[in-house]
Amino acid sequence: MRNERVPDRNIAMELVRTTEAAALGAARMVGRGDKIAADGAAVDAMRTMIDTVDMDGIVVIGEGEKDEAPMLFNGERVGNGRGPEVDVAVDPLEGTRLCAMGLPGAVSVVGVAPRGSMYNPHDIFYMEKLAVGPAAKGKIDLSAPVKWNLEQVAKAKALAIEEVTVMILDRDRNTAIADEVRAAGARIRFITDGDAPGAVMAGIEGTGIDMMIGIGGSPEGVIAACGLKAVGGDIQCRLWPRNDEDRKYAAEHALDLTQVLTIDDLVHSDDVFFAATGVTTGDLLQGIEYMAGGARSESLVMRSRSGTVRRIQTEHHWR
Repeated sequence: MRNERVPDRNIAMELVRTTEAAALGAARMVGRGDKIAADGAAVDAMRTMIDTVDMDGIVVIGEGEKDEAPMLFNGERVGNGRGPEVDVAVDPLEGTRLCAMGLPGAVSVVGVAPRGSMYNPHDIFYMEKLAVGPAAKGKIDLSAPVKWNLEQVAKAKALAIEEVTVMILDRDRNTAIADEVRAAGARIRFITDGDAPGAVMAGIEGTGIDMMIGIGGSPEGVIAACGLKAVGGDIQCRLWPRNDEDRKYAAEHALDLTQVLTIDDLVHSDDVFFAATGVTTGDLLQGIEYMAGGARSESLVMRSRSGTVRRIQTEHHWR
């Protein structure tokens, strides 16, 4: 008798329908200047579609709590309940500001892994992160100096440090890190939002990104780990408290602020599914494009166990 508790097929092909739905919902709000409405449209569309997927899912990572945006909330049950028991990490609209302002790089993302395998950062909303591709897997150390990690990546990819491109979220909290990257001689590509897609880009050849580093959202760190598992990349993270209140919360909930979390700490399973669909065109994915009677989308669909990576271009017809 088949074990329903363990995924035995590629449900990522079903999950991509949820990110497509969310992206199509959010696309109606591109450039309208309303982040909450854009997030709400994506959440409503994803929630409707995700309940058709053959899985018994619990949302472990639900983006939105830190800014009281619409969201799929932590602990929410998703799926039709008939498939494997899984943890779900989801961001129906990664890059709400990008969508609202009509800027590049907004995406809808979802990651799924067997029940109990995803790390839960609770209410510590930020992490230090360091992500790389397969060539540098196992050769990075978040506790080491930035220059040392750049040397490791350069050596692994047979590049000079001056040829290494590092993606960094453009925030004041990352200024010192950017200074270290510059001092080492590497190149920087700044992004204004969306470091989960940025981390995944570091794991995919041909994106022009060799490493992503900096302090960004904790939910995005777990979502990125799902994507990097699927492509054989690597990520290390460490919880980053904003203030004494965060430090107190961490102590009360036995969260170690000094621990470097490996990719296996973030998702301790080798059967991880990841799907993402572009909302606005960026470096990773094309955004939603309208045509007569419908729209086109581009998605990335991956599974770690099989190593399958698919790019899917879809035509959606309103009829």
